[in-house]
Amino acid sequence: MAEKDEVNAEVEERGEAGTAVDSDVEMGAAPAAEAEASDAVKRPALWLARHGETEWSRDGRHTGRSDIPLTPAGEAEARALEDPMSIVEFTRVLTSPLSRAAETCELAGFRDRAQPRDELLEWDYGDYEGKTSAEIREERPDWLLWRDGCPDGESPGQIGARVDSLIGELLDEDGPIAIFAHGHVLRVLAARWIGLGPEGGKLLKLNTATLSRLGWEHDYRVIERWNAEA
Repeated sequence: MAEKDEVNAEVEERGEAGTAVDSDVEMGAAPAAEAEASDAVKRPALWLARHGETEWSRDGRHTGRSDIPLTPAGEAEARALEDPMSIVEFTRVLTSPLSRAAETCELAGFRDRAQPRDELLEWDYGDYEGKTSAEIREERPDWLLWRDGCPDGESPGQIGARVDSLIGELLDEDGPIAIFAHGHVLRVLAARWIGLGPEGGKLLKLNTATLSRLGWEHDYRVIERWNAEA
């Protein structure tokens, strides 16, 4: 698992804010008005689950859009997510359409509820798909994914815009939401959640089949839990 910290999601690099809305109410309607004001503040909590091990993630190969299945070890990792996630009453369950994430979601007990979302696809590595960081740096010694992106793939700005659209949608929801996806896209999502640029994901190591939670402190979006084993 060389370069585990540099590539995750498939490269095993193994790498707020609610606003109260004022509303005019008529005299004598206080209870309804209080309920409306209470409902106006949305507080989604995002539970992030990275998929289980694949052969490529195990070997440190950038796995973007290639649909690599879970290994037997990865399937066991995915099943281990069921117990800690079963005690949470999720309002929605979202997954990347790629099979390694969708199968992890299913093995964790959410087959009937999962909603595939293209925004959760892994970083498109373009010409670097299937390569390790060491192989890429034989050609480009100064290459950094978080700065340079990938030729014929995505730049940090492009994947950042992709997850921003999903965050914007989820901020209008309330309660816990489960998200099954990939290492790099989840790291970018977490960075954007707390107001960092997409490149901030380089600071957030994320192993396979781990649980993380994005939530709130007062009116600020925060990371409540990160890279925790099931």
